[in-house]
Amino acid sequence: SDASCPAYGRTRRHPPPELLQNRRTFRLAVFFRIGASGVRASDACGGCMENMLRVGVITTTHGVRGEVKVYPTTDDAGRFLELEEVWLDTGKERIPLKIQNVKFFKNMVILKFEGYDDMNAVQAWRQKDLLISREQAVELQEDEYFIGDLIGLRVEDEEGNTLGTLKDVLETGANDVYLVSCPGRKDLMLPAIKDCIRGVDLAAGIMRVKVLPGLLEL
Repeated sequence: SDASCPAYGRTRRHPPPELLQNRRTFRLAVFFRIGASGVRASDACGGCMENMLRVGVITTTHGVRGEVKVYPTTDDAGRFLELEEVWLDTGKERIPLKIQNVKFFKNMVILKFEGYDDMNAVQAWRQKDLLISREQAVELQEDEYFIGDLIGLRVEDEEGNTLGTLKDVLETGANDVYLVSCPGRKDLMLPAIKDCIRGVDLAAGIMRVKVLPGLLEL
């Protein structure tokens, strides 16, 4: 599903090498769940409170009949079997595409779209995002957030002092790390765990945190 993971013991998917050059864009596709012991990442979003969510990135064409290889940015690639339509973000416009066929190969999804029947028709779609609407996404549970909704939040300490702005999320293995841009000093790195992340108010645009001892010195 788009939103299902425990706080710990997560299975990470790693983007193919060509996507590592644009890692921040890839990571904007994930949502977070703040649980009893941590914050969890698992699916896709395309920007702060936008109505479109990223579910995959087209990496290349597949064969000569208009199929494309897609790197899924959802934890459950089987989601594509349920989708009838996605939107292609070309960077200039968003094009609705009807899914005609879905196949799987290793960690990739092979998609065929109605009306696109040869390789030349889809050649220009490499490295382009596939989006769905929020209405197509599964419902988020309590303390679950799309990462694109978190990027740009003002980060405050427990006393209400502004520390900076959340600008990225890093994968470290044990837990994710929030990267906070702080005026006049180097970026602050906050572990995405419940002891540190005290609350999120999307309506107010605020993330409230507890800066654990030693974090300001990192």
